[in-house]
Amino acid sequence: MRECISIHIGQAGIQVGNACWELYCLEHGIQPDGQMPSDKTVGGGDDAFNTFFSETGAGKHVPRAVFVDLEPTVIDEVRTGTYRQLFHPEQLISGKEDAANNFARGHYTIGKEIVDLCLDRIRKLADNCTGLQGFLVFNAVGGGTGSGLGSLLLERLSVDYGKKSKLGFTVYPSPQVSTSVVEPYNSVLSTHSFLSIPTWLSFSTTKPSTTSAGDPSTSNAPPTITLIVWCLR
Repeated sequence: MRECISIHIGQAGIQVGNACWELYCLEHGIQPDGQMPSDKTVGGGDDAFNTFFSETGAGKHVPRAVFVDLEPTVIDEVRTGTYRQLFHPEQLISGKEDAANNFARGHYTIGKEIVDLCLDRIRKLADNCTGLQGFLVFNAVGGGTGSGLGSLLLERLSVDYGKKSKLGFTVYPSPQVSTSVVEPYNSVLSTHSFLSIPTWLSFSTTKPSTTSAGDPSTSNAPPTITLIVWCLR
């Protein structure tokens, strides 16, 4: 079995992850409590969904995922949401003070205090894998946590799991939907950190939104949020 571990960082990463795991469960017939009525055998390791889920002795399917944020508000939505029984409590990591849209706080101060705990939880998930393929990283680089802690965690992962692939889904800011004036600075600093990691890096981006006439520059066109897909290996 070739397993993948998902890492969801910051508000955007957690909200995307919450939607993703709901979709994974719906696709494979897994209930919000982790049970799969259609699966009558416990420990069947040949099923494709075991790439993303581990199975307990009681037949419960638990995501191979870690959710990380520097403040608890967004993660509490997962803890109290419909799929709250799906995740192990140790997989939901939150601090008490956010990065305040500051890359430096997420990378050098507040984030540095929590990164070892994150790596410990990731290590536990990796130890339960028979053939770890790599990591899926979900974050945004406009805020302080996704940019600062996200880049710090990737730097540490490149040291501890240098031979494993890291596939990322990163939301980049747009001037049309900006929520903070420092978003461009956070994104530049985070991208520079990605580029400093001595591995192969590839970017691909979504196409801009267009109107019915097909002209993306029309004033009626909806705001564009750029999703960058990158790979480190």
